[in-house]
Amino acid sequence: MFVHTLLSCLGFEIAWLCECNQALKDGMREKVELATKFGLLLKDQKLGYRGDPAYVRAACEASLRRLGVSCIDLYYQHRIDTTVPIEVTIGELKKLVEEGKIKYIGLSEACASTIRRAHAVHPLTAVQLEWSLWSRDVEEDIIPTCRELGIGIVAYSPLGLGFFAAGPKFIESMDNGDYRKGLPRFQQENLDHNKILYEKVNAMAEKKSCTPAQLALAWVHHQGNDVCPIPGTSKIKNLNQNIGALSVKLSIEEMAELDAMGHPDSVKGERSATYIVTYKNSETPPLSSWTS
Repeated sequence: MFVHTLLSCLGFEIAWLCECNQALKDGMREKVELATKFGLLLKDQKLGYRGDPAYVRAACEASLRRLGVSCIDLYYQHRIDTTVPIEVTIGELKKLVEEGKIKYIGLSEACASTIRRAHAVHPLTAVQLEWSLWSRDVEEDIIPTCRELGIGIVAYSPLGLGFFAAGPKFIESMDNGDYRKGLPRFQQENLDHNKILYEKVNAMAEKKSCTPAQLALAWVHHQGNDVCPIPGTSKIKNLNQNIGALSVKLSIEEMAELDAMGHPDSVKGERSATYIVTYKNSETPPLSSWTS
């Protein structure tokens, strides 16, 4: 199972620079798996994506300098640049592996065909995707593809962006600038419907003497040893609660019950905003179309 001790991307990497440098001193670097991403840009308040070779190399070398390390263990393409054949992007990453600047390659929010094309150039170690009790669409094609190819699965937002941790009312306590307020799934009409799912999870959690968050996280843990959930955690009490989810054991019958609760038909609203690129629009041009 993959251990993501330090994750950083975009401005977050810069903000964590001092902490990362300090944390990786005194022999600690050899004890952690360091992962970071590239390819997601913010320019003029708009998101952009780059996967061309020059950018891939420049982004990697900049991360190495900022983090103060000689090698990144797992290097993800944050989002797929659909203007560049995936073979070209992975080809440059392969060179970085051969040069010892990164050890393993990962993709985030890539469709099955993109994963296959990438894996044919250089074996992928991990694919990061949103997977939780209320985000199940990846189970149809992407999860089977990863398992067929032996690629690890890194599940982000396993607590439904906080929904299973705090319930539907947590939207009321969000800051005005919290991007989750604008997501379709958190609009009041959809939230009124989706709270039924939370209530069912909460009822089962009470029977098992755990929290709804622990039950939702345990469901992801039970998907297999090739799955590593990465819940966003900013408070020690939540970290301890997440660790406690490892002690929640689920039977085959309980897993089936949870599967039924989180069936796609039971959830209203898309999981992401329309301006966010996901695996659904991650196809890239054929390699034959590329001119450097």
